[in-house]
Formats: sequence, structure tokens, C-alpha cells
Amino acid sequence: MAIRRAGRMIVAYSGGIDSAYLAFAAHRVLGDGMLAVIADSPSLARSHYREALEFATAQGIPLKTVETAEMEREAYAVNDANRCFHCKDELFTVLEHERVALGFETVAYGLNLDDRKDFRPGQQAAEAHRVAAPLAEARLTKADVRALAQSAGLSIWDKPASACLSSRLEYGRRVTPENLRMVEEAEDALRLLGLRRFRVRHHGAMARVEIAEEELAAGLSRERMREISAAVRASGFQYVAVDCDGYRSGAMNEVLPVELLLKAGRTAN
Repeated sequence: MAIRRAGRMIVAYSGGIDSAYLAFAAHRVLGDGMLAVIADSPSLARSHYREALEFATAQGIPLKTVETAEMEREAYAVNDANRCFHCKDELFTVLEHERVALGFETVAYGLNLDDRKDFRPGQQAAEAHRVAAPLAEARLTKADVRALAQSAGLSIWDKPASACLSSRLEYGRRVTPENLRMVEEAEDALRLLGLRRFRVRHHGAMARVEIAEEELAAGLSRERMREISAAVRASGFQYVAVDCDGYRSGAMNEVLPVELLLKAGRTAN
């Protein structure tokens, strides 16, 4: 088993389905020989942080919170196509320090097999830091991870994807606490309206709201549109647009040069 071979393990934990299942599985296999570590920073939504803590507590998973300082890195704050690399480089630098200080053998993260097909510069940072990827090593796709989590009776098995708040900002728009706050408050407000799978994308004065296909039809009623607009405007946006293509993961990458996306595809194969 990939987890057992990795030995005493720190799991980079965010509370998303992949890292949560990895932490659960590592705890079952290694017991106290594992530690989930969650990185707290302005790019982590408070609601996601609370949910991550609740899951770890419910499952008895040992958990430590550390602070990361990616916001202080200019290369991260400028928010170009390599933002995710600088974020993960900061994260894995901090986790490597924890690994050495606490006497663990391995740092691991929740990369699944599908992630290798996408444009994710953070994978380069993981490789540079020699971070283990037990789920991908076991050839598990996202669907496999969800199925395993459901089989284990985990409440998070169908949890929507929960990328960091910085991923909501259009490339070139600086990552600032204020911009992240606007997105977080807008998404919290839409969640209160009952939306489950969606994103609020920050395009300056305009927020572009992506809603999942199964929720989109109900979201297009005139009354619903007014509710969505009012909720998002309250966070500081002047204009609100609902994306006709609906919610899709990594939508901001659609504007990247094709050479970058092709390079990512070649790396994955």
C-alpha cells in the first residue's frame, strides 16, 4: 500500500475530498504515525476551514494548523499563471520544516490521477519538494476517491470542489486581502441562498457567477436572478453576470495561452 510504504506521514490537509480521504486513510493505516496539517491564510475561506476542522475532529484525525505566508511573496501576489506554484512552494516549505521538527518521514498531498491532466503548476512545486502523492500512485481518479469515501460512510464523499479563494481572481488581478474578502463574502451569501456548486469569479467591478448545470435552470428565474445580484453586490461588486456556460473547474485557465495548457498535457502523459 502506498501509504504504508511512505512511513510516518504529514498530510497536507485542506478539507477537500481528496486531502480529507487521504488523511482518513492514512490515519486508519498509520494511526498516530500520521498528522494532518492545514495551512491557514487569507486564501482559505473561513467556512472551508471550519468544515475541515469538524471533519478531522469527527474522525479522530490528529490535526495541526500552521500559518503560511504566500501573500508576502510578490511572485504570488501578482497572480500570473504560476500563482499556484508559488503557493504550493510556500506550503511545502512550511510542511518540510514541520516534518523535520516533528520527526516524520514523508509529506504527502491529495493529488489524484485526474489532476495530472489539468494545468496545475502546484504539481511542479510538489515534485521539487519530493512530496508523495499516494492517491495518484494508487491510480485513483476523483470518482474513485468519492466512491471510496462513500463506501467508508464519510459525509464529505460528495462535497463540491473547494479550491482556494485566489483561484477566483482573474489572472493579472492582484491577490489582496480585500479582493479575497469580496469573493468569500459573495460566495457565503450565495450559499445561504441554497446554491451548492458554484463559483464567484472576480473581474474587477464585475463578478461572474458560475452555477452548476443541475442548479442553473432554477437560478435563471427573474426572482432568483434578483436575489443572486443583491447577494453578490452586497460584498462590493458593482455588476453581476451569470455565466451562460455554468460552473466548471479551472474556468480561469480558459484564457491562458494554449502553449501552457499543451505543456501541462504533455507533462501529465
